[in-house]
Amino acid sequence: MDLFERSWAALLAAVAGLSDEDFERPSGCAGWLVRDLACHLVIDAQDVLITLVTPAATEPTADAVTYWDVADEPPTGDDPLDALIPRLAAAYGEPRWLKFHLDDVGSAAGRAAGLADRAARVSTQGKVLTVADFLSAYVLEWTMHHLDLVAHLPSVTGPSVEALSATRALLEGIAGAAFPASFSDTDALLVGTGRRAAAGAEKEALGELAAKVPLILG
Repeated sequence: MDLFERSWAALLAAVAGLSDEDFERPSGCAGWLVRDLACHLVIDAQDVLITLVTPAATEPTADAVTYWDVADEPPTGDDPLDALIPRLAAAYGEPRWLKFHLDDVGSAAGRAAGLADRAARVSTQGKVLTVADFLSAYVLEWTMHHLDLVAHLPSVTGPSVEALSATRALLEGIAGAAFPASFSDTDALLVGTGRRAAAGAEKEALGELAAKVPLILG
């Protein structure tokens, strides 16, 4: 198993172990409950499946870093898909059905990734990437959403050290600069993506990088 599969399996396991009450807690995604985040992960898993069976015949136009677009403003919730997520999550009713669907589709996405030729090229969002780069880009997605999951659930195990480290390296590639060594990987990711504001000392340590963060990824 590579890091994509390990980080995804850890996130799926974390969701599977939640209580019904946990699904009603806020997540680290502004405006989303944990149940909304879990529903978003179903969409993510579908995206992985769709992309892995969308081959491309042309040369790659993006890699794991340039796969990510950086927006000027955070999402407002007005995007049709963003607005759909809370309604769709609520439609599941009992959390067990959402758990079941995420495990079903998510496990399929993990198996598909494990079987995929890393050198093959796929197309998604108007970009062509190797499978290896596409899956590497998604390690960031899994790790950030794992942090979102545990933001208000301190008893739930968060992402692994290796996932945090790899995601920090990828985010630094997107930023075009390294975060201060004084920042833990988790702090670099939370501050770097605007999930929390830099404290006074942290902002000073960021130096010129302070003008680049938060990085609103899409």
